[in-house]
Amino acid sequence: MFSFKEKDIERIAKVLRVKEYPWEGDHYRLKLVNQEERRSMALEIYPQVKLGDEEGSLIVIYTSTSHLQLHFCSGYVVSEELGEVTFVAESGGKLSGLVVERGAACSLYANVKSDLISGDFTKLGVEVMLSGVALSLTEGILDMKAGS
Repeated sequence: MFSFKEKDIERIAKVLRVKEYPWEGDHYRLKLVNQEERRSMALEIYPQVKLGDEEGSLIVIYTSTSHLQLHFCSGYVVSEELGEVTFVAESGGKLSGLVVERGAACSLYANVKSDLISGDFTKLGVEVMLSGVALSLTEGILDMKAGS
């Protein structure tokens, strides 16, 4: 079972260019602000929390207009080049991913068939292609988990 360590939080904060990430008793809180586009969001990372009758990692996003949660986060991928972090959860051959951008924006892809991330994107409709491309970054961590 995946659990975030402080070094993971440091890595995530560096890519998102967040200088402070206080530990608030059971989670880390990272605040992202984009003055230019008047956006802000809070990213909370719970390394281990009770989720029903099980424990797992939880990612929570708060914006002025939304509240998103990714339960049982099984890993993440950082992209310095894109300025984003992709959090992923797997269940029953399907993936859900939460992409957090340094510019205080985020995207959610839920219940995506795992085989879409390694298939030929050109054969997909435009409305489906984006989820496959976005989550394809996680393929490396998913392969590592399958091999361990």
